[in-house]
Amino acid sequence: MAKKVLSGIQPSGSLTLGNYIGAIKNFVKLQEEHECYFMVVDLHAITVSQDPAALREHSESVAALYLAAGIDPKISNVYMQSHVPQHAELGWIVTTLTAMGELERMTQFKDKSSGKDSVGAGLFVYPSLMAADILIYNADLVPVGEDQKQHLELTRDLAGRFNHRFGEFFTVPEPYIPEVGARIMSLDDGTKKMSKSNPNPGSYIALLDPPDVIRKKISRATTDSGREVIFDPANKPEISNLMSIYAECSGLALQQIADRYEGQMYGGFKKDLGEVLVATLEPLQQKYKEIRSSGALGDILAEGAERARGVAAQTLAGVKERMGFLPLR
Repeated sequence: MAKKVLSGIQPSGSLTLGNYIGAIKNFVKLQEEHECYFMVVDLHAITVSQDPAALREHSESVAALYLAAGIDPKISNVYMQSHVPQHAELGWIVTTLTAMGELERMTQFKDKSSGKDSVGAGLFVYPSLMAADILIYNADLVPVGEDQKQHLELTRDLAGRFNHRFGEFFTVPEPYIPEVGARIMSLDDGTKKMSKSNPNPGSYIALLDPPDVIRKKISRATTDSGREVIFDPANKPEISNLMSIYAECSGLALQQIADRYEGQMYGGFKKDLGEVLVATLEPLQQKYKEIRSSGALGDILAEGAERARGVAAQTLAGVKERMGFLPLR
């Protein structure tokens, strides 16, 4: 049987080139050989305050970008997390199996709560909901970046804990980390991950940025001292990051790019990179506009959620039976 894959992206801002290269491109490949569940994780988004209108717009935008990038809703389940209520119910059950100390050790919680006078409880316990997201489908593989590996380890621990207490039931998931493209860095700091939450819009390429904005952001991207276009992440993180982006979007090997720009300064390389990005994103943007204007998105999300609910309901029923909950008659 095909292995199950589960992943999701928060609708808390504009998706970036980093989301596309590091996650969505791999989703498209994974659907060819796996049973895939790709969510828009709106329940996770509300661990911090969200404007209701913005949350709706970003939710639709992320779902449409999934489809525009090539995720096929006929073979993959594409849906909103909140449309499958079993996520939240299993999330509570899993929270009761999670120790305070495990949540306190989560580095993402430490980073996001640092310097704040008040932090919502949802931000503290959301790794338990993330574990439930994975376990509700008994996912085999979870595409994760380096910043989420700790959460997946917690999920593995919780699956084992449940199995030990209540009998073998949950699949213990494995990480899926692609060799290339897992981590695209910021345009203004090659040592930090490109993030849609960065307050500086010049630090990222948004997937829906117009061509002129893309060219301008690349032309202003920070570069290392010197002028050699060589891949050396330790000593030249800025130009190495731009070369990685070039390679991912052009299909050229890093050495081919280095050879092409040998003896040239950064200006010509950055100008060409801007054009490569425009050529990569314009077809995706056109497809996105067609999807949004077609009116089909709601039906696609409803169908994906219905299929996901069927699987999730069976899992939840099995969990509750093993734990001793009285069944509804």
